[in-house]
Amino acid sequence: MGKTIAIVNQKGGVGKTTTCVNLAAALTGLGAKVLVCDFDPQGNATSGFGIDKAHSPNIYDVIMGLIPLSRSIVATKWADVVPSNKSLSGATVELISLDRREYRLRDAIEEVKGRYDFVFIDCPPSLELLTLDALCAADTLLVPVQCEYYALEGLSDLLYTVRLAKRSLNPALELEGVLLTMYDGRTNLSMQVAEEVKRYFPGKVYASVIPRNVRLSEAPSHGKPVSAYDRLSRGADAYEAMAREFYRKNGGKSL
Repeated sequence: MGKTIAIVNQKGGVGKTTTCVNLAAALTGLGAKVLVCDFDPQGNATSGFGIDKAHSPNIYDVIMGLIPLSRSIVATKWADVVPSNKSLSGATVELISLDRREYRLRDAIEEVKGRYDFVFIDCPPSLELLTLDALCAADTLLVPVQCEYYALEGLSDLLYTVRLAKRSLNPALELEGVLLTMYDGRTNLSMQVAEEVKRYFPGKVYASVIPRNVRLSEAPSHGKPVSAYDRLSRGADAYEAMAREFYRKNGGKSL
């Protein structure tokens, strides 16, 4: 049975989708079978894999019970993907009247979970019903944290929401780890934020860090993970190192 990991942070611009796309692609390169579920109405993970956001069916059709999740999967060279687009933004209101609204995504993923080693959910940058659905579907959470001044602002809100979800809806939910993104080792600020995050999450911060890298910013516009856009870039190296660390921690073969 595969493991479902929600990639979550209610702050935008922290490298959440970048991490989802590039970690999934790197793990596929290591031989893992990976599914990415784009659960953000912006659909950035969808376009990051070169899939048209207008693709139908998509995750909206799945959680509204119109089709099984297996019918929405798009195969790419880097991972299987369940696409998303702006139609998902209306689901927050529509889900309110539905049975098991917090478990719609979990129930959908159960159909295919056994086919994959890892299922990644790219969450929206907010703490609302879609994110709650993702927390209920996940076994663990991966939290990207930007190495900037406001990095820890809002983390207490996120952890409070996680505690509520764990207490009442998903008791098995655990923290997978915290990934430092947009790291610049030349600045005192990045190092200070890194130390603060390690104090905040003892033993849960990945040794691998993701640097600021222009290739990581450029790759989505070409519909590719950074490993396919520029294999020799610092960004590609960082996500490969992170994937190896992640794989080892999840019982993968020694790499």
